Amino acid sequence: MLKLQTPVETGRSEVRISLKDKIMLLGSCFSDNIGEIMSRMGFNVCVNPFGTLYNPVSVCNSVHRIASSVPFSKDECVKMGAGSDLVCSFSHHTAAARSTEEEFLRDANKALEEASAFFRDADTVIVTLGTAWTFRYLETGEIVSNCLKRNASEFSRERLPLGQAVTLLRSLVSRYSSDGILARGIKPKRFIFTVSPIRHFKDGAHGNQTSKSVLLLAVDAVCEAFPSVCQYFPAYEIMMDELRDYRFYAEDMLHPSQQAVEYIWERFRDFALPEEELPELERNRKAYLQSRHRPITR
Repeated sequence: MLKLQTPVETGRSEVRISLKDKIMLLGSCFSDNIGEIMSRMGFNVCVNPFGTLYNPVSVCNSVHRIASSVPFSKDECVKMGAGSDLVCSFSHHTAAARSTEEEFLRDANKALEEASAFFRDADTVIVTLGTAWTFRYLETGEIVSNCLKRNASEFSRERLPLGQAVTLLRSLVSRYSSDGILARGIKPKRFIFTVSPIRHFKDGAHGNQTSKSVLLLAVDAVCEAFPSVCQYFPAYEIMMDELRDYRFYAEDMLHPSQQAVEYIWERFRDFALPEEELPELERNRKAYLQSRHRPITR
């Protein structure tokens, strides 16, 4: 038989997830995609409470904010650009923007409170990194999670150095996987890292590859340092090698199609879920499909 694919071997993860676990997903919109599937399959998940995040700095800052439970304050409110009257913060995606500061702070702090409570008892954190490119707000020097459509002259665009990416991720895993975190009432976490299969073509094909390379090397270093609590799942490689045909892409030819997302989810399921839980997961899948069925009536 002709060989029509280059299979990406994933093996079985040493860091397993379970339908009984509490699982937080953070990162690029691929986290949103997988988190949505996991939610409808019966997993107890909390997905991107600050909205979609892209770079390692934003992900790590978000975890620290969630763990600390420090509420967002009025001085963190930022008016969006492009003629918008909406209010957001540099820690959030624009989806969190609201009409007034009061509305934004109310909703942002409610989401933070719920995420903090979830995180304290969470078993596993799944992080999907999208890009090594960051935007630094020149007025304060902070790296932002989103530019909020403000003028480009307010920011400098920088690619995160490999050493800094490794340091950030190593600190994240060591801080929240150790028993010492129990003193703060937080359960030690396991981590599964992925690199988003979504290509960022603003800098062209080579720019996308150099950015993804920083992420891949950083995650590889962290998983080598913490093999018992940290695992890598090759979502990016599956998309690039197994699903390289453009029929597996959305219309923009950059994002995976829904079929591709479902395929990568199935690979992740087999990678991370104990085999004995697969029958229950299948029952949950059928129950979800049945709940979506509309009976024909006259």
